[in-house]
Amino acid sequence: MAVKICFSFRVTLVGKRVDPRKIVKFIYDLLLIKAKVPDKMTDQQMDSALDLMRRLPPQQIEKNLSDLIDLVPNLCEDLLSSVDQPLKIARDREFGKDYLLCDYNRDGDSYRSPWSNTYDPPLEDGSMPSERIRKLEIDANHAFDQYREMYFEGGVSSVYLWDLDHGFAGVILIKKAGDGSKKIKGCWDSIHVVEVNEKAAGRNAHYKLTSTAMLWLQTNKTGSGTMNLGGSLTRQKEEDSNLSEASPHIANIGRMVEDMENKIRNTLNEIYFSKTKDIVNGLRSIQPLSDQRAQAALKKDLAAALQKRQAKTVDN
Repeated sequence: MAVKICFSFRVTLVGKRVDPRKIVKFIYDLLLIKAKVPDKMTDQQMDSALDLMRRLPPQQIEKNLSDLIDLVPNLCEDLLSSVDQPLKIARDREFGKDYLLCDYNRDGDSYRSPWSNTYDPPLEDGSMPSERIRKLEIDANHAFDQYREMYFEGGVSSVYLWDLDHGFAGVILIKKAGDGSKKIKGCWDSIHVVEVNEKAAGRNAHYKLTSTAMLWLQTNKTGSGTMNLGGSLTRQKEEDSNLSEASPHIANIGRMVEDMENKIRNTLNEIYFSKTKDIVNGLRSIQPLSDQRAQAALKKDLAAALQKRQAKTVDN
């Protein structure tokens, strides 16, 4: 399994500089700790596993996670709850709409649709939000459906909410996959988990947002060849906001999600993409190697000729 994970990392160009020796160290730590403590998980073991998953390509998360669990089975539950996986799509046959699957709308082997509020496969005693939270969930799904259409021009979005003692929590999911029509395949998955703590007066609330974006791209063009680019980014934000008819929960959460996604996009574009572009430009050249060598030789000859001319001028 360790060989499979190393190979998975080696064949993918990740949009950040990573020392391959670190990957070997993470796997070594996992195997060493497993040999010393076969039945007990340690913090170092879990940290090494998470560090390893952060450096592996997002389009192969499920496969790599399965290999990692085979490598250290005692981490199974913790890894499944800690590692974000690419979102899957299901269809609500009653409403004829797609929705996204994740751990937050899962109960056993069934998943709840945000449109019909039913489980598939059917589940009699599945967990359901309260009437108030369900109404908020319906409005949030319609709001983020419009948001997705405006920003992504397609894809699928889903919102799931559940009750807490002093408020509620929820997750906003967005998935947009490329069709490969321009010889570019890719997928964007964003997972926004929000926790809302409503104050006693009911006039304001505290919002805690944790956002994860997973992106991978694959090009296959004659001019550039095949290149894989992938990575994930996680950011957190907390703020207090007032509650009113003009600024309800959905508006406050929507503003936070919009701001966070814009920041993540800018970070990916300005830092990771530009860094990858510099690396690729350093590795590849439009000119043949023979032409580059001829150019370098010409520059060297010109520099030598100028030096000789300057030397003659000084002597005269």
